[in-house]
Amino acid sequence: MSIQLILLFCATIVAFWLSAICGGGASLIIIPILNLLLPASLVPFTLTVGTFTSSVSRIAVFKQHINWKIFLWFVPFSIPAVLLGAYLIKYINPNYLQLIVAFFLVGNLPQLLKKNINNSKNGKSYPKSVLALIGFLAGFISGVTGAIGLLFNRFYLKFGLNKEEIVATRAANEVFLHLLKLVIYISLGLYSQLAIGLGIAIAIATIISSYTVKYILPYLSERVFQKIGYAAMVASGIILFAGTLGKIKKEDKIAITTQHYGEKTKSVISWKNTYWVLEYSASEGLEIEKPIQSNELPQHLKEKYSILSQQYEEVRIERVFSFRKKAEHEFYCYKNNTVTKLKC
Repeated sequence: MSIQLILLFCATIVAFWLSAICGGGASLIIIPILNLLLPASLVPFTLTVGTFTSSVSRIAVFKQHINWKIFLWFVPFSIPAVLLGAYLIKYINPNYLQLIVAFFLVGNLPQLLKKNINNSKNGKSYPKSVLALIGFLAGFISGVTGAIGLLFNRFYLKFGLNKEEIVATRAANEVFLHLLKLVIYISLGLYSQLAIGLGIAIAIATIISSYTVKYILPYLSERVFQKIGYAAMVASGIILFAGTLGKIKKEDKIAITTQHYGEKTKSVISWKNTYWVLEYSASEGLEIEKPIQSNELPQHLKEKYSILSQQYEEVRIERVFSFRKKAEHEFYCYKNNTVTKLKC
């Protein structure tokens, strides 16, 4: 664990350097590392300890650059959203939201590939309703995953803020969210001794990062700053997607197997305790089979199932969907190590 702690500490300093340069994203860079050390439900707490400390230290360094117009519309709508997100963390799997966030981040690739990026200082005059919506979405996603990071960095760039304003305004917008999340996570018991220790290590690293990065920003032009920002969004999305997909596959026992029978190709996709079967043949086309319970059958087939269950040791039911014909049901009847297949 000591080697992993040192690795996390060093990675955090570098990640929050990049975060300041890119306008955000350290949390999304650190999540794949924390996923290796903690259960998914405890990652948001550890992240929030570090991001709260980072926001406080950045406000201290860049407070004169805060854009108060964005702050005054962002924060009031983000607070109820973070409450909702933190409450739902016990009922939804954060991994799937992380996967969605990864897709949004990779979606910034076209912006990265553009030869010229608009560096207008005036930016866009977003309606107040858009500022409120951005605040709500940021709060909700932050409440569930513990991170906002680069997901809304594109919004700040489009608004026309310069690099110091992005760093300062994001920190001011998020410091209240992080503090509120810490209170909620602790009240819900979503922490552990290890999570606290890792959070403290991240917090110390963020302070070092915040007070040293101010010597780096003056050497970057606005165009280079924005290019790095979009590059970090895409890179973080790819890293987050790969790490989260692997964790989902392991935790939810996702597997895909494919077999060939003459002209037929049969693929079985399993997820948790359910599975789907995809069967393709040149003559019948694509069919999708889904296991169901007897109580999901139409009334006339329930009677047939009742008769078959008395004749066989076990009867399994699948509903078959096809593009060429109406949905039908298949009964797999087991007796004396043999299977009899009946279609209805």
